[in-house]
Amino acid sequence: MTLNREQKASVIGSYKTHESDTGSPEVQIAILSGRIGYLTTHFKTHSKDHHSRRGLMMLVGQRRRILDYLRKKDSKRYRELIEKLGLRK
Repeated sequence: MTLNREQKASVIGSYKTHESDTGSPEVQIAILSGRIGYLTTHFKTHSKDHHSRRGLMMLVGQRRRILDYLRKKDSKRYRELIEKLGLRK
């Protein structure tokens, strides 16, 4: 199970950069982070689910590529986003 429609709408609402924004890097990274968080909790109970683990690794790689793009294009937006999402420790 991934993010349902209401959860996804609330994530988009909190990370959008303008009124009709659904595809900016901030929104894409926030949605991917939600899916990654769900799969991480899934693996605490289903440790041998290796097929889903591959999907998780693909999501992490996709989020990494979008973060690299955002850092290259606008480092201020990148720093604000990782601070807001709490991605770095």
